Amino acid sequence: MEYSHRSRLLLVCSVLVLCLVTRGARCDELTSDFYDWTCPGVYDVVQQQVFSAMREEPRMGASLLRLHFHDCFVNGCDGSILLDGADGEKFALPNQNSVRGYEVIDAIKADIENMCPGVVSCADIVAIAAGYGVLFSGGPYYDVLLGRRDGLKANQSGADNGLPSPFEPISSIVQKFADVGLDTKDVVVLSGAHTIGRARCVLFSDRLTSTKSSADPTLDATMAADLQKLCTGGDGNQTTALDVSSADVFDKQYYHNLLSKKGLLTSDQGLFSADEDVVASTTKALVQTYSDDGEQFFSDFGASMVKMGSIPLPAGSAGEIRCNCRVPNKK
Repeated sequence: MEYSHRSRLLLVCSVLVLCLVTRGARCDELTSDFYDWTCPGVYDVVQQQVFSAMREEPRMGASLLRLHFHDCFVNGCDGSILLDGADGEKFALPNQNSVRGYEVIDAIKADIENMCPGVVSCADIVAIAAGYGVLFSGGPYYDVLLGRRDGLKANQSGADNGLPSPFEPISSIVQKFADVGLDTKDVVVLSGAHTIGRARCVLFSDRLTSTKSSADPTLDATMAADLQKLCTGGDGNQTTALDVSSADVFDKQYYHNLLSKKGLLTSDQGLFSADEDVVASTTKALVQTYSDDGEQFFSDFGASMVKMGSIPLPAGSAGEIRCNCRVPNKK
């Protein structure tokens, strides 16, 4: 059914009234059916665009997943990572030459604005795109909860300081997860996203030496030598697969790699090889569990993605529905 712009606005208002009647003050809660009446074609548009992007470059599934993760960890999942400007989150150190997929989100947003103007937030588009990126890589389907609003400004310092670093010890990463309401299990589960995607030499070259031996005893020596060949003489931007066994397939192989010292990043291998303490014993046991049981990993991954996607925004953040994901709406 086609709706005029006026009819669609009336429909949006009706849905909001219904929300107030049935949920009271809880209209800001995320739901899986948020756009069922106001923009029912949103899933088809996102699905088609993500499928097309991944057909050209399978790695894009991992990039969209990473985009969602890096958005949610700074001020909650508000699409602020998409905002342009020198002080934007996309130019924070952890995101430069790392986070990708902005053009895919732009293309999705343009199609959706033609179909349902002013209805679907950029933050929700990122969340749905990440879900399809996982699914089309062979990973689990999970319900993506929707109803987010777009942030009005970026937080570059928050991205610089709040995003987990591949160089950090596991205890520090666990604390950063805890700061946004996630726990140690979520650390291990969401790290499993590294079953797809690639990383630059600059993120792991500190584990290497110029010999066949590894500077990091928790890194397989043969793998270290291969990585040294890749990275020697470059500018640090050469890339290799995060999962050496099945680079573009979302599976449990990431955890198998950790058992044999083939985790690429310090933060990956630390989940299994960190010095024993309460945190390390917990992460090690979970790595073992997921290496044995792919179905459990898939189930827990979906649950942790929903949990991450529900990280609350700062108090008083009203937000908006951006017309262009790269800039706030003009007042």
